Formats: sequence, structure tokens, C-alpha cells
Amino acid sequence: MQTIAKSREIRLASRPSGWPTDEHFELAEVELQAAGPGEVLVRNTHMSVEPYMRGRMNDLKSYVPPFEIGKALQGSAVGFVVESNDASLPVGTWVQSMFGWREYAVAPAKAFTKIDASVAPANAYLGVLGIPGFTAWVGLNIIAELKANEVLFISSAAGGVGSIGGQLAKLKGATVIGSAGGPEKARFLTKELGFDVAIDYKEGSIGKKLAAAAPGGIDVYFDNVGGEQLDAALVALRPFGRVAACGMISGYNGEQPAVRNLITVVGKRLKVQGFIVSDHIARFDEFVSEVAPYLRDGKIHAPESFVDGVENAPRAFIDMLRGGKHIGKVLVRVAPEGSCP
Repeated sequence: MQTIAKSREIRLASRPSGWPTDEHFELAEVELQAAGPGEVLVRNTHMSVEPYMRGRMNDLKSYVPPFEIGKALQGSAVGFVVESNDASLPVGTWVQSMFGWREYAVAPAKAFTKIDASVAPANAYLGVLGIPGFTAWVGLNIIAELKANEVLFISSAAGGVGSIGGQLAKLKGATVIGSAGGPEKARFLTKELGFDVAIDYKEGSIGKKLAAAAPGGIDVYFDNVGGEQLDAALVALRPFGRVAACGMISGYNGEQPAVRNLITVVGKRLKVQGFIVSDHIARFDEFVSEVAPYLRDGKIHAPESFVDGVENAPRAFIDMLRGGKHIGKVLVRVAPEGSCP
């Protein structure tokens, strides 16, 4: 195959113990090969950074394989076809793939999924119409079976999953309490996204604030954080309440905060269920058919924060884990503005 260009990519340089830092990543430039038979060449425009990627930096057996040292990381990305040897994906087609953390990708056409950029901007398929939105939808509808008039508490509510989950719950007729870090994010939840109550978990006792926000208790806790917030939710949950355990980011970097109120699960007959969203991928089209009209009609907002340049993807990832800098889904703009078809 003929070399046609160069592409930059982010590789895993070493495995972190505790919080990842810039030194655990390296920026590399590679020669980009032309697409072979049945392959396409895709120019990525946006890539996603996700909390679960922290687990893939460890050399541990999990539901997804670990990243390999010295090789480009993987993650969800959207882009457009610039060279094609497969009629199913002609040049100019917008696609989604797991070839993030790089500017270009060459692979068999079957490794890419065609997306409809006329329904929403392509980057929406990394957020509200992508895995974050689908995760929120699955957690609320399949795992927690949230009903109208119930009270939901959702942690990391200003993030990619939480911000969509809270809005979907409001559309179902639920009362929504969200936690976020800092007064700006808390105001954003109530003023921009329509949450009923926002709790700044960095200011004061989360348990006392949740008790004040829901004096009669909560029915469902959508957990993205674990630790102290899970502890507070276990106390606040009413008998037969449900916990949809999506993630526990407070323990991803080795801290493992203690959960002291787990005994309440027995006496209250609580349902606590973890979930991996890929287990429910058969219902993805159902999710899109429900949520896309909400987005089109302005009934749901898709908050996003952008970081420019693939070279800044590691910093975007680290800042996302720290949870203090960005609001909504954190995306890296890989292609400069004006380069899209």
C-alpha cells in the first residue's frame, strides 16, 4: 500500500498507579497507509474521553481488554470517509468507530458504523445520541425501571451520562436531584437542565444535603461515583428502592472509599444492580428513536465541553477524571474547524 500522509496518535507510555498523569501518555506520528481492499480511510473529527478508560490502563482482566503499552489507545470517535474501497461507505460518509485517540484510521469498512449527520451534528453520536446517552437511558429504564412521580438522585449529574439521565427522568415525570462539584455546576443543573434540586458535593455533608433535598426519601439512585455519595443514597433510599450502579469513579484511581451503610440493603429490601451498557446494545435503535426527537424539538439539551487537538486528549481525559473543569460531555476536536465535508 502507498503511504499517503502522516497521522498523530496518543499511545499508552506506562501504566499508572493511582491518578494518571501526562507522563503515562505519549504523542506519536505514524505513516498512514492507503486503504486496502474492503477498507476505508477515515478522518476523525471528534473523540470521546470516558471514565471507563481509566480501568483499561491497568493490566487487569475486565469486561474490556486493557490498553497495550506502546500502542494507540482506543475509544469512541466520529469522522468522515476520505478514501473508500467499499461501496457501503462512499467518500464523505459520516461514521462512528472505536478508533479514537488518533487523527486518521484505516480499517475494514465493517469496523465503522454509518451515522446520520442530518439528524444531529456528528459529535452528538458521542454524547446524547451515543454511548453516554444510551447508558443513561438503560440505567433509568431497564435497570432502575424509573416511574413517573418517583424521586431520583443522580451523582456526577453535570457529566455526560448524568446530565442526560436527569433530563430523561424529568421527561418521565420524576423529581430529580443531582450532585455536582462546585456552585457553577450546581446552578447549571437547575437553571439550564431543569433539575429540581442541585447539591454541591464539595460544600458540606452530602448526606445532610440529600436528606434536606428529599425529606421523604428517594426511590432511585443512579450511581456514577460510589463512595460517600453511595453511602448517602443508601440512607436516603425508601424501602424497595433501586440503585442503578453505572460507575464508581471515586475508586478508579486506587482510593477505594469505604461504604459504611451497605447493611441498609437488607432491611430496606433494596435492589442494587450494576450494569454494562454493551449488554443492552440490541435496544440501541429503540433508544435513538425515543431520544432523537427530544433533541430535535429542544426538549433535551446536550451540554458539551470541547478540547482542541489530539495532543491535548490526555489532559482532557485527566481533567474529566478530576471532575472539576468541564460541564457535560467532554469531547476532543481532532480535526480543525472547516476541515469537514
